[in-house]
Amino acid sequence: VRVSAKALYSKYSIEPASPIDFGTMIKGAKKTQTVVLENKGMLNFKFLIHQAPRNASALEGTSSKQRESAPSATKHSAGRKSSSETQGHLNLGMFTVSPCSGSIGLWGQQKITVECLAGQEGTCEEQLYIDIMGR
Repeated sequence: VRVSAKALYSKYSIEPASPIDFGTMIKGAKKTQTVVLENKGMLNFKFLIHQAPRNASALEGTSSKQRESAPSATKHSAGRKSSSETQGHLNLGMFTVSPCSGSIGLWGQQKITVECLAGQEGTCEEQLYIDIMGR
């Protein structure tokens, strides 16, 4: 009986790279940007987008391995912070991310929409992690 196996990690790309900057917006205006998550490996994988912990900037300096395993996207604009996840959408202050989870097959890709609805005057910045299972 011949037995064989091949062990691999998930391979992926995220375009555009962080940060995502919506720039200056008029209060009440809406802008949308798209992030493309692409499977470049031999395995299907699942992804989950979630808000970074408040001490994320401290985590980012710890090791390049951690940074690779949890890429982040930062958005800039104006408003207050609040976080909620419902029906495949992640709401963070003025930002809405969708879908915030899913599965990508071999050589497939997922377009992730980041929408900014300019609210209160001021600057709003959020940090997100894209968690790739089996990386």
